[in-house]
Amino acid sequence: MKMFCSILIAIATLSSCAKKQSDTTTLTPNMSNKDIIAGHILNYLALGDSYTIGEAVPADRSFPYQLAHELNRQKQTVNTPTIIATTGWTTDELIDAISQSGIADKKFDFVTLLIGVNDQYRGLSQDNYKIKFEQVLNTAIHFVNGDKNHVFVLSIPDYGVTPFGKENEAAIGVQIDQFNAINKQISTAAGVNYLDITTISRQAANDPDLIASDGLHPSGKMYLEWVEQLYPLLIQKLQSNK
Repeated sequence: MKMFCSILIAIATLSSCAKKQSDTTTLTPNMSNKDIIAGHILNYLALGDSYTIGEAVPADRSFPYQLAHELNRQKQTVNTPTIIATTGWTTDELIDAISQSGIADKKFDFVTLLIGVNDQYRGLSQDNYKIKFEQVLNTAIHFVNGDKNHVFVLSIPDYGVTPFGKENEAAIGVQIDQFNAINKQISTAAGVNYLDITTISRQAANDPDLIASDGLHPSGKMYLEWVEQLYPLLIQKLQSNK
């Protein structure tokens, strides 16, 4: 089996001309975030892999950009997200990339973290994931100056329901649940926010519009569904620090 990163890059290359431009952000403004931090422009750091950069969709349809767009639309200014993520990265590779990024001394208002699918795909041990996920989570907490309310961990999506993973759907689903049990336990113990988007990802089994043109990654429509869950939680936590 080829390494996950090679497969994903190949798929992305084949589908690059067919990327959809039709997904739109249409969150209902049913929660006000007026004066979350008066006069302050928020800085957002997104850590992860292909699910964070939005492989196979335009950059502005990735979940970090859709989240930033919604904050700006609701009159809370946020800078363009700082994203440290690459298709195919394992947790180890994300840690290495952060250390080489030159942002070690920078601070952010909030951080999202979604990592682990490539650890599962490449057959890396769950024991290794447990150690390395805790390490990268502690780094994320450092980036928000220790304010755990401002760290948001997203669970790993289940790619077993996609055309790419359909052949091994059952086994993939079980393993994704095992890796998510690890990141949830560590996140809960650390006191950060945890958002289950795996359930949303599994809706793609019956809704092909939730899958990007490469047959593997989420579409802009699915990322929007993540944002619809993440945005209210983010506003609540930012407001709690006023």
